[in-house]
Amino acid sequence: QLQLVESGGGLAQPGGSLRLSCTASGWSLDYYAIGWFRQAPGKEREGVSCISSSDDTYYGDSVKGRFTISRDNGKNTVYLQMNSLKPEDTAVYYCAAVNRGLLLFQLCAEELYEYWGQGTQVTVFS
Repeated sequence: QLQLVESGGGLAQPGGSLRLSCTASGWSLDYYAIGWFRQAPGKEREGVSCISSSDDTYYGDSVKGRFTISRDNGKNTVYLQMNSLKPEDTAVYYCAAVNRGLLLFQLCAEELYEYWGQGTQVTVFS
């Protein structure tokens, strides 16, 4: 069974950067779509950025131009580079995976994702 482990979370100041990693074990990620989702206290989980198995990408409006998703299939890892961080980026970030082709409008539909990591906390404070 596919297992996902997130890392790279932590504390950052506004304007700073963090890079999250989502590393898979059990199966190759080559044919999986991978999504990064986040949940802030008192809020619903939302799709941040997602990448298909063919490297199509989706970004939520609040992170466009600041976050970049990428994948390294050789390392079985997907990254989320987060720049120009804002306090409102504070949340628990989860990666998720699904082994199916997704159309672009489906790419960050969390109900379609089957495997989830445990999450990593990102806190942006001044």
